[in-house]
Amino acid sequence: MPVKIGISPIAWQNDDLPDLTAAYTMEQALKEAREIGYTGVERGQRMPHDTPGLRHYLDINDIALCGGWCSGNLLVNDLEAEKAAVAAQVEQFIALDAPCIVYAECSNTVQGDPATPVANRPKLSRDEVAAYAAKLGELAKWMAGQGMPLAYHHHMGSIIESEDDVNWLMEASPTEVHLLYDTGHLRFGGADELAVLDRWANRIHHVHYKDVRPNIVQHIRETNGSFLNAVIAGAFTVPGDPEGCIDFATITGKLAEMDYAGWIVVEAEQDPAKADPYAYSKLGYETIMAACRAAGLDLAA
Repeated sequence: MPVKIGISPIAWQNDDLPDLTAAYTMEQALKEAREIGYTGVERGQRMPHDTPGLRHYLDINDIALCGGWCSGNLLVNDLEAEKAAVAAQVEQFIALDAPCIVYAECSNTVQGDPATPVANRPKLSRDEVAAYAAKLGELAKWMAGQGMPLAYHHHMGSIIESEDDVNWLMEASPTEVHLLYDTGHLRFGGADELAVLDRWANRIHHVHYKDVRPNIVQHIRETNGSFLNAVIAGAFTVPGDPEGCIDFATITGKLAEMDYAGWIVVEAEQDPAKADPYAYSKLGYETIMAACRAAGLDLAA
């Protein structure tokens, strides 16, 4: 399967900070994303929620569903309760031929709280992560049995944020738990994104390309800012932004070496008043396309 290039509509329609993107519509997001060249979009909350409605919505915009967020509550739910909670999304994503469900534990995350410093995120011991990983593995096996891969999203403000967290989760979980590899969250969380890629290449099922502005990340850390403070301040940006710091050429080369075949998705939430969604999304697309061609990755038409 060739590599496909998708985007999250979060630059135009931020679900966590709707006032930030109030001047934009989801229709504009899909129209402009397709004009730029993206062939897939991750699901946003302002898209239709029913499957026929979402299918029609994507079809009229000539764009595929390339995944979407799932707020997990497995720390507080038993396995059967969590299956019931996510069953409708699993069914919908299978019907719409999505590549995976992007799952993250949200029962105690601080990512959506503007008053809580991201440094005050919940932390688990290695044994606690292992226990969670075993439970997550059973959920992932159930999803796989339905025909839908689970790709776990390590995320700022959550229980799986640091490089150790990612390593512990992957070590203790079965192979049915895939990894969503997000360059920006790894770097913001203090991880070596290249080391994570090298170590867990065989578990990566989905890729998010986002860059970070290191001076803003440092400021958020030094001032005990929240994750949403970081977003508003511009901690994230797209590949190709000279203010970023991540080596996407090397990362793309490593994806080629591991014969990665799946989606590379731009997901870079920013204040559109400071970073025009169309211009930055176009920069991200052109940068990724150039990197993929240079690395010899097989690109879908």
